[in-house]
Amino acid sequence: MAKQKIKQSKLEVVGDSSPEACKWAGRKLHLIILAVLSILLYANTITHDYTQDDAIVITDNEFTTQGFAGIPSLLKYDTFRGFFKVDGKEKLVSGGRYRPLTPVMFAVEWQLFGSRPLMGHVFNLLWFALLVVVLYLTLERLFLKHDTSSHWRYMIFAACILFVVHPIHTEAVANIKGRDEIICLLGSLASLYYAIRWYDERHSKYMMFSGILFFLALMSKENTITFLAVIPLALYTFRKASIASSFKSILPALVGTVAFLLIRSAVIGWDMGGTPMELMNNPFLKWSNGGYVALSKMESLPTMLYCLGKYLGLLVIPHPLTHDYYPRHIDIMSWGDLSVILSTVIYFAMGIYAILNIKKRSVLSFCIIYFLATISIVSNIVFPIGTNMSERFLFMPSVGFSLLIAYLGWKVYGKYPTLIKGVFAVAVVAMIGKTVTRNMVWKDNYTLFTTDVHTSTRSAKILNAAGGTKSNRASKMEDGPAKTKLLVEAIDHTTKALEVHPNYKNAMLIQGNSYFYNKEFEKAAASYERILSLYPGDADGESNLAVALRDAGKYYGEQKQDLVNAEKYLRRSISIRPNDVETNRLLGVANGIKGNHLEAIKYFKKVADLQPNNASAYVNLYNAYSAYGDNEEARINYEKAIRINPEAFTK
Repeated sequence: MAKQKIKQSKLEVVGDSSPEACKWAGRKLHLIILAVLSILLYANTITHDYTQDDAIVITDNEFTTQGFAGIPSLLKYDTFRGFFKVDGKEKLVSGGRYRPLTPVMFAVEWQLFGSRPLMGHVFNLLWFALLVVVLYLTLERLFLKHDTSSHWRYMIFAACILFVVHPIHTEAVANIKGRDEIICLLGSLASLYYAIRWYDERHSKYMMFSGILFFLALMSKENTITFLAVIPLALYTFRKASIASSFKSILPALVGTVAFLLIRSAVIGWDMGGTPMELMNNPFLKWSNGGYVALSKMESLPTMLYCLGKYLGLLVIPHPLTHDYYPRHIDIMSWGDLSVILSTVIYFAMGIYAILNIKKRSVLSFCIIYFLATISIVSNIVFPIGTNMSERFLFMPSVGFSLLIAYLGWKVYGKYPTLIKGVFAVAVVAMIGKTVTRNMVWKDNYTLFTTDVHTSTRSAKILNAAGGTKSNRASKMEDGPAKTKLLVEAIDHTTKALEVHPNYKNAMLIQGNSYFYNKEFEKAAASYERILSLYPGDADGESNLAVALRDAGKYYGEQKQDLVNAEKYLRRSISIRPNDVETNRLLGVANGIKGNHLEAIKYFKKVADLQPNNASAYVNLYNAYSAYGDNEEARINYEKAIRINPEAFTK
């Protein structure tokens, strides 16, 4: 009997019936489900192209595209410097940006895997899955120190599921550039995990881990700094730690923060910049007397509060989604707007509840303060961020929302188990469907811009972007109804963009290009001339105007046989660029056809002076002199042409 009893005890230890064994079995299953779900949910993005801000940090960044060789420059310059390629232009964005960690990752991937975006998307999925695992482990560490009941574990699992499937995260995961959000939150949560573990186990190595991870998260994105409030708050709430002990836990994070700030200041300085007067870099401007003036803080605050309310709305009902909240998709709001009043009341109530219950170590208070702390840095209230709002800015704050919803569900689950299960299942299925379909919009810039322009109908930026992608696509098409349709739509988009932002240079440029491709040359010229009237000497405006007028002249001369209009456009073009070879050649041809041989000779001589090794220039001079009757000059130019190219007259 004794042997039998001993044998049975061993079975109990080895088997899955003990509480500890059940704990680990449940944990392992949950982690597998979460990791697999994270990857499968975004699997339809791995064949996508680069989109949106990928150009800034990857495809058009001169440092990232150097691979390993570009890493030192990524570490020593502002994040935007490699995109602008000119010193100083990165300061157009107020405060500067120093986020080198993910661009360094992209440089490594570019070196190892080339310019294709496939591996960038694959790594985003893997990092996201790792983030979700760390979120689960962190919540487990917070909640299950003293109570390992399955109900708590299911609550944690539910919170992580909500975080995984929430469609608000599509921008952060489906867009490769969004990795800065993933790594930022991953490092912040991991730092919190080790801070809590240090408090529980008192091993100094965990303090070191916490500080290093916090520093790396800051190197990905500055939003990490809000966890200087989250970490002590977590200890205070979940460990009933004293205020002194709670703040001791952030000493490693503070060291990491000081190190980051010293590096950041050495690279981009402390200057936060002035107030940008370009609407695409500062939404808090208003049009007055033919120009923009900055809104006062009291004038801009209602819009900021409205955006905070909209963030809550998108967390509850994530529809419709768009990547663009630039002016004036979010309009300038006033204190009398009902939505502003409602948002103010909700946030005030949240703050009051959190303050009144924080001494009780309330989980709800923790969730609210976590959300308020992490949303504050992107609210524009603390400092300007260059845009009204963005869905990716909810990536970090949504942890608090997911935990709050799961916790509330857990609190009432005992009374209404069937209802809670049903609501949770419906919500999860709906969000999965929304996430999968929203992922498809991030396929490429054309799909993204031409989809979201129907949501952000008053955003100058998306109107301009949609116009640009349509104009660019049309430029590569043969003439026909399909091309004309795209160009008309592009012109309509840019016209609306200019109604919102009258000084939007890029919209004028794209509008001019669209008119040009549609062979509406006068309108194209008018768009470029509008640029030059607002931005005298602008290189793009001058170049495009000269090319448009030149090609208009060529079109009227060769396609319409209308020499009057051809010469009119060509003369306007050469007044801008007198040394353009093709314009001089075309004027020479036009004058030759008209019989103005001396004029033709003048222009052909200019071509020969500009390109002395161009045999065709001397062929044209030979023909012009021959037509004029100067046989000696004709012979001289004939010989020059033959010396350069013996077959010059056989082509």
